[in-house]
Amino acid sequence: MSPPLVLLIIAVYFALLFTVSYIAGRRADNAGFFVGNRRSPWYVVAFAMIGSSISGVTFVSVPGMVAASGFGYMQMVLGFVAGQLVIAFVLTPLFYRMQLVSIYEYLEKRFGLASYRTGAWFFFVSKMLGAAVRLFVVCITLQLLVFEPLGLPFALNAVATVALVWLYTFRGGVKSLIWTDSLKTFCLVASVGLCIYYMASRLQFSFGDMIGSIFGDERSRIFFFDDINNRQYFFKQFLAGVFTMIATNGLDQDMMQRNLSCRNSRDSQKNLLTSVFFQVVINLLFLMLGVLLYQFAARQGITVAKSDELFPQIAVQSGYFPPVVAVLFIVGLISAAYAAAGSALTALTTSFTVDILGTRGKSEAQVVKLRKRVHVGMAIGMGITIYVFNELNNTSVIDAVYRLASYTYGPILGLFAFGIGMKQPVRDRFIPLVAILSPILCLVLDTHSEAWFGGYRFSYELLIMNAAFTFGGLCLLIKRNRQP
Repeated sequence: MSPPLVLLIIAVYFALLFTVSYIAGRRADNAGFFVGNRRSPWYVVAFAMIGSSISGVTFVSVPGMVAASGFGYMQMVLGFVAGQLVIAFVLTPLFYRMQLVSIYEYLEKRFGLASYRTGAWFFFVSKMLGAAVRLFVVCITLQLLVFEPLGLPFALNAVATVALVWLYTFRGGVKSLIWTDSLKTFCLVASVGLCIYYMASRLQFSFGDMIGSIFGDERSRIFFFDDINNRQYFFKQFLAGVFTMIATNGLDQDMMQRNLSCRNSRDSQKNLLTSVFFQVVINLLFLMLGVLLYQFAARQGITVAKSDELFPQIAVQSGYFPPVVAVLFIVGLISAAYAAAGSALTALTTSFTVDILGTRGKSEAQVVKLRKRVHVGMAIGMGITIYVFNELNNTSVIDAVYRLASYTYGPILGLFAFGIGMKQPVRDRFIPLVAILSPILCLVLDTHSEAWFGGYRFSYELLIMNAAFTFGGLCLLIKRNRQP
């Protein structure tokens, strides 16, 4: 696919996106930017959340990962379902009852200012790194298809990508995102479905042949119970999925900002349960597509150097498929990636403005001015982070996302778990120290686990360990001489 054609596809897509964003957000005030005025229909939010949860990382990395781990990722996806139930029936009613704009305001009410700032800063680091990883997927694909053939540097690629995200989110925030994410969800689902159809047709499979070929392939194995030292071991993956969902969705301002835009707690619960069902289906479709891609590559003698390059190499570069497949890949990729990036930029702006800089005592006009400046700053920070990640990346991108989450979301999970599950007051001023020491202890464990524990290798369950260290540290900070 030629670079001008790729640019044309992106231009047409963003013209439509900007139109939707303008219509939805043209009258948005601060409440509209932060929580969508709490008037979003639950079914629209549920549909939009599919695109938000399925990022460009999923679009590129999940099909490629079946070679190394089969359908083992579905073990984690099943954990996502259990985690979403906790979000729907424990966290959501609590946040609505407290009428929070930023969910980290809960930490101030429960512990004090130090824990409030700690939660907000850990979210800031977590989301900035996670969003950069997700946009990095788009950037490396665009570099391969557009910027490199034109002799343009990666830095320009990162700037252009982040600028597009900033342009369609600066006006309406969450109020716009609900509707733009719905458009992106439709494009994403249509893209993966049609790619599977074209792939099966090229392999001359009927529907029954395709299902039989996929689930008869050794790469379609889902459950791994045989080796506890294996990172694919079921309970590692399932429990990691549960707590990853709670941490990265329920305790993440990005995701909860959309959930809290529903009219009430009950509508938000409907949204959460509906969206997680479709997330399971979409993730399964991506894994099925991965098996078909590897089967096709084997038949054609195509060699893939990196798993993350499997889908783009076959869909766009090989020339084995009609141009519509390449178009679908580009549309699906940018739909998935920009859905995650746009919401991340909005959430970072909200959290930094409300939690770190503070809006109390400021007029509506002052908050608007502050929020717009923060929005620009967050976009610049995201672009710099993408560039740095490009210089340092040496692993599968989806693995990098969840490994980062294990270290940065763990303290947030521990803080909320203690706050909700325990009633005792704690020494608030020491909470930042606990939150910093917990990831350091996890890093030490991760580095030496094989030597210390007979070959045991930590996987994404590091998130649970991190939260447990934070929870234990808070227990040591309980004020013993006062009544709860």
